[in-house]
This record gives sequence, structure tokens and C-alpha cells, in this order.
Amino acid sequence: MTTYLCECIGVSKSGYYNYLKNENKRIERDNKDQKEFDLILKAYKFKKRKKGARQILMVLDNEFNVHFNLKKIRRLMKKYGLKCPIRQIKMVLENEFGIKFNLKKIRRLMKKYNLKCPIRKANPYRRMMKATQEHTTCENIVNRVFKTGLPYNVLLTDITYLFYGNNKKCYLSTIKDAETNEILAYYISENMTLDISLETIKKLHRKKNVVLNENVIVHSDQGVHYTIPKFHNLLKKYNIQQSMSRRGNCWDNAPQESYFGHMKDELNLDTCFTFRDVCNEIKDYIEYYNNYRYQWNLKKMTPVQYRNHLFATIV
Repeated sequence: MTTYLCECIGVSKSGYYNYLKNENKRIERDNKDQKEFDLILKAYKFKKRKKGARQILMVLDNEFNVHFNLKKIRRLMKKYGLKCPIRQIKMVLENEFGIKFNLKKIRRLMKKYNLKCPIRKANPYRRMMKATQEHTTCENIVNRVFKTGLPYNVLLTDITYLFYGNNKKCYLSTIKDAETNEILAYYISENMTLDISLETIKKLHRKKNVVLNENVIVHSDQGVHYTIPKFHNLLKKYNIQQSMSRRGNCWDNAPQESYFGHMKDELNLDTCFTFRDVCNEIKDYIEYYNNYRYQWNLKKMTPVQYRNHLFATIV
């Protein structure tokens, strides 16, 4: 009977008996996996922020003094169905129809058959900028050299939008230290006014624990908030150099764009119904990001730890 059943399922008799023999080992391994997964789950939920495998590894190392390798973490996450909140580029063609096209082909065919995407309404501030011709751009001083070895030397800034509640929208402006990835200042507004960039710079200036370098540079895109004369004059008043990305080139401010991407993945905006809720959530997240979010390219330190490490090295 055993021989017949083994032939039916396509396994050898020795393989079948070996499977029965090692049953206790499998149970022991499953029990061990469960205990180790409980630690991984604890790190995954640390500070109530979801994390990917590398983030989990660094939290285990730094917060729980537990040392797992990435391969084990990924294996256990897959085994127990724990998914990372990392953004994935999933084209509808690929996922729904099993067809793989590159962007170049899609754009070519859209152009050929005159298929146009919906165009957003023109920004009124940009129209005003063209009419008055008061707004000016600046040279790209940074030129993608974000790391200089010094904190508070190259600062990156940008504005993004956040949806919350019943399709409500607010706007977040941040200033990020390109060397340490630390968020030095931020400002949240319910409206996309020109003052949002000015208020962010003013908040940075009021921070007594942030001593900017003598040749500090603030780098941004060519958005209307950064080309207005008020913004230029404010930076001059604080002895800050201004640098701008080339037009339509997001890679010139890539670390700042990357931060917004990770932030939107990890924010818990589903529980925010009022503007105050959003403000509290962003405040908590930036506190977490600066002090508890370990980063692989910062020698597995948090931004604040890495900043202190650099200052200790310089001294």
C-alpha cells in the first residue's frame, strides 16, 4: 500500500519515511520560527509605524539587541504573511492583463492615436508669476552633490499635499538636512498660499539648537513659492544661499522627494478627520522619523544619531 501511495503522489519511499522521521524536527523548527516571528512583529509595530525588512533588522539590532539577518527576516515575513508597506510600481496592464509595456511605448502610442491625459487646472500663482515677471530662478549650486560630510550645510525643501478625512486636503512644507536626512523644520497649511515656504524658513531660523554653517545652501525646485522676491529676500536676510533644480527635473531634489514618498507610505492618515488630527499625526511622525527610524545608508542609525556621530567625528 505504501509503495502504491508513494507512486501516486510522485515521491520515493525513502523520502516518505524520511518525512515521518523528521516530524519532531519540523515541529521544533516551527516553534522556533514562531518565537522569532513574534520578535519581528514586535519590531514591525515599533512606535506604531509599519516597516520593511531592513527597517525591522535595524530596530531589532538597536532597540531589542536581537541580531537576525535579512534572509531570515524576509523568510519569516513571507511564511507568516507579513507584508511590507513599501510602494510598488504596479502597472494596470501588467497586473490586470499580464501585459508588460515600458513607458516609452505607452507614450508613443498615446501620441500616435491622440490619447491625452486629463490636464490639471493651471496654477493661478504661476499665471501671476508670468504676468508680473517678478519671479526669478537661481543657479543649481548643489548639482546633485547632496552629501558634503557636514550637517546643516545643504538643506532641501519642498511642498507636498496630503489627503485626509472626507477627501480634504492640506499642504506640508519641510526642510531636510541632506547629510543626515533629519527634518529640521516643517509647516502645515490648509491652503496652498505663497507664505507656506516663508513660514518654513522662519521656523528653521527660530530653532536655537540648529546652528547653520556659514555657507549653508537651501535647495528647492522652481516652484512659484521659491521664485518669489519675498523668499529670495528672506534667505538673504538670514545669509542663506539659494539653489534650484533644473526645470522639470525631480532628480535634482531626489532625497526630498524620496522622503515624501516614505512619509506617505508610513503616515496613518486614515484615522485623521480634522486638520488638527493631521497636525498631530505629522508631528508624531517627524519625531519618530528623526529619532527612531533607523536608516540603512546612515550606518543603521537614526538621523539624530547620525548627526551627533558626525559632529563627534568632526571634533
